[in-house]
Amino acid sequence: MKIAIDGPAASGKTSLGRALAERFGCRFIETGKMYRAVALGLLRGLPLDAVVIDVAEPERFLLNGEDVTDLLHTRELDQASSEVGTRPDVRARLVELQRRIAAGVDVVMEGRDIGTVVLPDADVKLFLRASPDVRARRRVDQRAGDDLERTLRDLVVRDRRDSTRTIAPLNPASDATIIDTDRKTLAEVISEAADLVKERLQGH
Repeated sequence: MKIAIDGPAASGKTSLGRALAERFGCRFIETGKMYRAVALGLLRGLPLDAVVIDVAEPERFLLNGEDVTDLLHTRELDQASSEVGTRPDVRARLVELQRRIAAGVDVVMEGRDIGTVVLPDADVKLFLRASPDVRARRRVDQRAGDDLERTLRDLVVRDRRDSTRTIAPLNPASDATIIDTDRKTLAEVISEAADLVKERLQGH
């Protein structure tokens, strides 16, 4: 079973993905961290062809053999990862790796182009939506010390870049189920998504 979850930053993809992976016995892959790891490597001065990204279980991201998982959620990498995501060479390498990870296993994969590009034949495709204001508040809650206004500005800039880029823009797949999360608790979102997954499983 392949479950694809897409949506903008801080829309709840990771929390939902982890919950669905645990409930249905799937491997969970947060592809945004792969882009963050590439961005970190480039910021460290590595050329792209020298950047090697590996994903170890459970949810550990390796940059040239170094576990950098706990270094990936910074404001600097928020923007840098979005910028490297516009590069065709970066996307081609990571999409190939993401497809290889998903081959032969049950997987929940979340990102921005999973249902449209990485796993277009996924059994379940979900697209989460939330307003920039709500997402900014969620991100500040996750990261103590972040400034709400600056976080909101960063998200708006990133949304614009992600939705207008020529390669794999952030758009729901034509067959994705869209879930608006603004006025829903995480538990409600998980319940709605889990019901959809169960319906698809029963249909197979």
